[in-house]
Amino acid sequence: MTAKKMILAADALLTMDAANSVLRGGAVLVEDGRIGAVGTAAELAAANPGVETRVLNGTVLMPGLVNAHVHSGFLRGTAEHLPVWDWLTQHINPMHRVLQPHEAEVASQLCYAESLLGGTTTVVDMWRFMDGSAKAAEAIGNRLVAVPYVGEHPDYNYFDTLDMNEAMIEAWHRKADGRINVWVGLEHPFYSDDAGHRRAIEMAKRHDTGFHTHCSEARIEVDGFVKRYGKRPMHVLDDIGFFEAPLTMIAHGVWLDPGEIELVAGKRVSVAHNPVSNMKLASGIANVREMLDAGVPVGIGTDGEKENNNFDMFEEMKVASLLGKLRYDTVQPLDSWEVLRMGTILGARAIGLDHEIGSIEPGKRADIIAVRADTPRMTPFFADGPYFNLHHNIVHAVRGGDVALTMVDGEVLVENGVLKTADVSAIIAEIHKVAPGLFARRAAFLAQNQGDMVQWTTSN
Repeated sequence: MTAKKMILAADALLTMDAANSVLRGGAVLVEDGRIGAVGTAAELAAANPGVETRVLNGTVLMPGLVNAHVHSGFLRGTAEHLPVWDWLTQHINPMHRVLQPHEAEVASQLCYAESLLGGTTTVVDMWRFMDGSAKAAEAIGNRLVAVPYVGEHPDYNYFDTLDMNEAMIEAWHRKADGRINVWVGLEHPFYSDDAGHRRAIEMAKRHDTGFHTHCSEARIEVDGFVKRYGKRPMHVLDDIGFFEAPLTMIAHGVWLDPGEIELVAGKRVSVAHNPVSNMKLASGIANVREMLDAGVPVGIGTDGEKENNNFDMFEEMKVASLLGKLRYDTVQPLDSWEVLRMGTILGARAIGLDHEIGSIEPGKRADIIAVRADTPRMTPFFADGPYFNLHHNIVHAVRGGDVALTMVDGEVLVENGVLKTADVSAIIAEIHKVAPGLFARRAAFLAQNQGDMVQWTTSN
C-alpha cells in the first residue's frame, strides 16, 4: 500500500510523545513520507476531504521500534552454551575470518526482513562487508545505521578495516532518502592499536557521524582495562578521546560503576542495553536504573541472532523490564512507560535520530506500526479509563508476530504478516544454500590453526 497522502486509523494511537499521549480512536495523517497531523479519525477526515482513510480495526498504532544494537548473521542455534571467550574463539571470530561478501549480504537480508515483520523499523547493525547490508536495506526498506565490524590491529585480521569503514561512509552515509546512515565502528577498543583509535575518532569527527563499540560487556574487560591503563573502561575511553565524536554509543555497558555513569552522563554518550544477550552469555545485569536517572540515553538492542536467537524487540522490552526487577530486587525499577520509551523515542535519542523518529508527532518520519489488539495476549484491552493497561500489555504480552502493519517513510513494507518488498522464502532458501559452506570453511580454518585464534585475553 503506497500513497502520497493517507490517513491511518486504529482503535488506539500510542504516540510516545513527551506526555506518553494515547488517543482512543486515534489516527495519523501520512503525507510524503512524514506525519502531517495526529488526531481522531473523524477530525483528520474532516480536515482532509478526499484523502483515503485506511481503518485498521482491532489494532494499536505506535512508533516503529528501534533496535539499538544487532549483528546480522546466520549462526542461530549453532554456537550455544559456551563461556563467552570460548564462544568467541571457536565460533564467532573464525566465522568473521572466513565470511564472504555475498553471505554477509544475505544475512542482512534475513535480519532486516525478520525485524520489519516484527515491527522494528530501525536497526543499528554492526556487521562485515556492509555495502551488501546497505543494498539490502535500500531494497527492503528499513532504516539502517550501518556500523562496520572493525579491527585495526595486526593481530586481529578477522574484521573489516577503517579503510573499509571510511569507504562505506563515503558511499552510503545519508543515502536512500536518508534511511541509511553509516557510523565509525570498532568491535572493541582492544581490537585496535593507538593509531587506529586516533583515526577512528578523527573519522567520526570529520564525517560528522556516530561511533559505536562494545565495552564493559563482561567483568573480565574491566580487569583488562585496569591492567593496561590503570583505570576503568569509560575513563580510558574518555582519555583516548572517543567521547569527542559527535555521538558515542556503548554496546552493553553492563559493568559501568557510579563514577563511570556520572562521566558518560556529562558527555555525548549513549548505551545500548541488550538484556537477553547479557543473560545468555552470563555477562551480568546492567545498571539501567542508575543510567536513566543520570540522564544517559539508553536504548534496547537484541544483539545478534547467535547471542539471542531472534530479533523480536517486543520480547526484548519484556525481558528488560523483568531483568530490571531481578537486578534491583523490587517490582518497580523500570515501569512499562520507561521500557516503551527505551524501545522507541529514547532509543531514537540514543542513536541521534529522535528529531526524526521514535514518536508519532507532526513533522517526523512516518515510521509507524500497527499491533493487533484483538489477540488473547492483548485481552482484556483498555485504551483509556481506570483499568488502562495498553502500555503494560504492549511490553509484557505482545510478540513480534502480532504486528499487522509496518511502515517506514510512509511506505507500507509489511501488511498482514507479509513482507511486500522481498521474498522471505527466497532469502531463507539462499541462507540454507550458503550456510554449509561457511561452516565448512570455519572448521577447516580452525583445524589449520589448531583451533586457536588470537584473543586479547590471551595476547596481553
